[in-house]
Amino acid sequence: MPLILKINDIECSYGAIKVLNGLSFSVGSGNFTGIIGPNGSGKSTLLKSLSRVLKPIKGTVLLEKKDLYKMDTQEVAKKMAVVPQETAINFPFTVKDIVIMGRSPHLGRFQNEREKDYAVARQAMTLTGTLHLADRAITAISGGERQRVIIAKALTQEPEIILLDEPTSHLDINHQIEILSLLQQLNKEKGLTIISVFHDLNLAAQYCDSLILMKKGAIFSVGKPSETLTVESIKEVYGANVLIRKHPISGRPSIVLLTRKTQTGPRNGRIHVVCGGGAGAPLLGLLAGEGYEVSTGVLNAGDIDWETAKVLNIVVIDETPFLPISEQRHMDNIKLLADIDVCILANIPFGWGNLKNLEAVSIAQSSSKPVMIIEKQDIRERDFTDGKAGLLYNNLKVKGAFVVRDEAAALNQLQNLL
Repeated sequence: MPLILKINDIECSYGAIKVLNGLSFSVGSGNFTGIIGPNGSGKSTLLKSLSRVLKPIKGTVLLEKKDLYKMDTQEVAKKMAVVPQETAINFPFTVKDIVIMGRSPHLGRFQNEREKDYAVARQAMTLTGTLHLADRAITAISGGERQRVIIAKALTQEPEIILLDEPTSHLDINHQIEILSLLQQLNKEKGLTIISVFHDLNLAAQYCDSLILMKKGAIFSVGKPSETLTVESIKEVYGANVLIRKHPISGRPSIVLLTRKTQTGPRNGRIHVVCGGGAGAPLLGLLAGEGYEVSTGVLNAGDIDWETAKVLNIVVIDETPFLPISEQRHMDNIKLLADIDVCILANIPFGWGNLKNLEAVSIAQSSSKPVMIIEKQDIRERDFTDGKAGLLYNNLKVKGAFVVRDEAAALNQLQNLL
């Protein structure tokens, strides 16, 4: 993939305050690149540097091997278009008036628009789904429609690159998907190179070919979303605990933020959660966030709940992936349950492989340990043991297990038990 932009060791500052420090990277032609990082990391400043708004005090920005800041303004505008985060237009220009303004780089001084210019503008409006708005005032359309109009104006420049600063930050989720799907379509079908600042990591992961992760004015990492968005990198850059799984459709990283501990000190109470397959992840996050001492198991290594427990530093009894619970792990679980205050059973299916977990809960209840069941689905729909799990499960209820509908109710019930 030929390079279209190459950034060599740039530094940028606002007066005496240095904001970007020694950034170097390159962008290939036809690439959809996202710039991500926490607030104050320098994302928007980097975009300003790439769009000739803020000249670096050191280093170079090369556009097709030419120094961007030595190129003619009109030449740059034919190659590169910019879509800012907010576009203030207070005068009621029509949509078609706004879009045709994108032809300015292609017109000579005092030259009027030609039929070709109007044809390009109409095509841009058709691509962005704004042609039906052509005669409407820009001040009389919705935020999502306005953003598409501004993108149409940028396309009317016929650029090779579009720079966008958080293009969906003020839009609802439906319009966010609409705008990003449009950009992805232009990228794939027209070969348009796109460089965009993102606030939402999941959106960046789903739409970008590569990501630039920034931290405190420097580049922390560059690569594919799967390479850049890791549990370790997000913890290091954002200070957040997350769980990362593959999106079930796209296969790209999908990030779940785990609740941060909010208590000034640990709560009284040791809670053991019996879970698996992701059913326990929300509860584990809530409990850890509330400051409870939490344990879980038995879980196969690599299971979603196992990964969640590891991220949250929760004690977990683990088993070899894909194997049924061994007698040794079963005994370890029983031993752990003997030293807890409450056992919570998540809404999980039971097969012969994990039936020992239900047996361990029954033993704990027989030792006067309070048991709570999160029941979102009838056990008959989750029992794959020819009724054996159903008998154990219903016996827990007969012997006084507390039944709640969801994780929030479980958290409330805990306050009554401890």
